[in-house]
Amino acid sequence: MVSKRTLSVVALAALVVFAGCGGAGSANGGGGDSGAGGAGEYEQATGGGGDRPEATGAPTQEPDLAGDTGGSGGDAADGDGGSAATDDRAIIRTGTVVVEVEDFQSARSNLTTTVRGYGGYVSDSRENRREIDNETWTRGEVILRVPSEDFDALVDDARALGEVTSVETNSRDVTDQLVDIEARLENLRAERDRLRALYDRANTTEDVLAVQRELSDVQREIERLEARQQSVEDRVAFSTLTVRLEEPRPTPGRVAPDRWYDTPVVSAFLQSIDGVVVVARALVVGFAYALPYLVAFGLPIALVGGVVLRYGRRFRRRRGGGSD
Repeated sequence: MVSKRTLSVVALAALVVFAGCGGAGSANGGGGDSGAGGAGEYEQATGGGGDRPEATGAPTQEPDLAGDTGGSGGDAADGDGGSAATDDRAIIRTGTVVVEVEDFQSARSNLTTTVRGYGGYVSDSRENRREIDNETWTRGEVILRVPSEDFDALVDDARALGEVTSVETNSRDVTDQLVDIEARLENLRAERDRLRALYDRANTTEDVLAVQRELSDVQREIERLEARQQSVEDRVAFSTLTVRLEEPRPTPGRVAPDRWYDTPVVSAFLQSIDGVVVVARALVVGFAYALPYLVAFGLPIALVGGVVLRYGRRFRRRRGGGSD
């Protein structure tokens, strides 16, 4: 006769076999969700989740990796944002390039063509022609306005015109200035809207005139700030480059002697004649300048002096006759 203990052992073994077959069938049947749910229910029922490192280790690893990836992505985003913020800065760029060129007109024409190719224009120009011993040379400057992104290229083009004497470039950040102007404009526009509302609701003539005066003052300030804002934005959009073009000064053909008495006699005589002519011309020109002053002031002084001398002589004669 089989004992109760033996029957219990057999029943427990059968349950274990059936449970193993059922778990294998569920896994092979693709019941992933049910399996996951069963595992979850199991862990909840038994409280054994903490004793399963395979189940708890992987989830803790994945959030860390995701966090690291997200952190690096955030750094990259911050880096891009920083460069974008730098690109958004309002910078006024100016510069001066001094170049010695062989031909002033040709160099200026090349600069004009170059700056127009960049979408810029010639703002101002100045030319000064000089002469020495019947030889002339020209010096001057050209002020160019070019889009800010082409400023460096234009500087290089100016440097390529000839022998560079000096180059100077400057940058000025006016972002805060533009932000301040825009903030003030927003406040003034809001104040203008409030004044317009008060103007529409004004009932008496005094109120209308008072609001109108305030409105006019605000409008003038708005227009002044808008003009200033436009000027700053224009200088930011178009950089300014001043190019000074200088032709070389001609060297006289003759060479001066080391000592003055080594000068040839004929050359010395001709130079003396030139000196006499220059002095005579200077005297004539000086007299021409002084003649109007002599007529205007010298003639009246001479007349007054003649009258004084004449009456002085008569006075002395009378005194002399009276004493006798």
